[in-house]
Amino acid sequence: MKQAQTELAIATRGRGFQAVTAPIVEWIERQRLTTGLLTVFIRHTSASLLIQENADPEVLGDLERFFGRLVPDGDPLFVHRSEGPDDMPAHVRAALTQTQVSIPITGGRLALGAWQAIYLVEHRHAPHKRTLVLHAIGE
Repeated sequence: MKQAQTELAIATRGRGFQAVTAPIVEWIERQRLTTGLLTVFIRHTSASLLIQENADPEVLGDLERFFGRLVPDGDPLFVHRSEGPDDMPAHVRAALTQTQVSIPITGGRLALGAWQAIYLVEHRHAPHKRTLVLHAIGE
């Protein structure tokens, strides 16, 4: 059994979905695992990870509009605003999504479906530098 771990620094452009599949696939290919499991973890509380459709960009737009309706910026419900009106909504959006995803490794490749990609979801308006921790185990 082999294990490997690394960190990826990702610069976001501000709120929205940013595909991170390519650098993750490049790293996993260098590990030369035939079968196993990859875990991707984001080290932040106002950004998250999703596996979502990669074919039609309208899906990501619809998801962003849904989050905007569900958790609007500046909602008077929220007391925590120390970093601005998008601060607490970013935390809620992150709580509703995921801080980690696990993907099987099959035949030396990630077992993602044909229309799936891994996205870092930035929930803040300003660009940020986010850190992903990748851990692979297998043989």
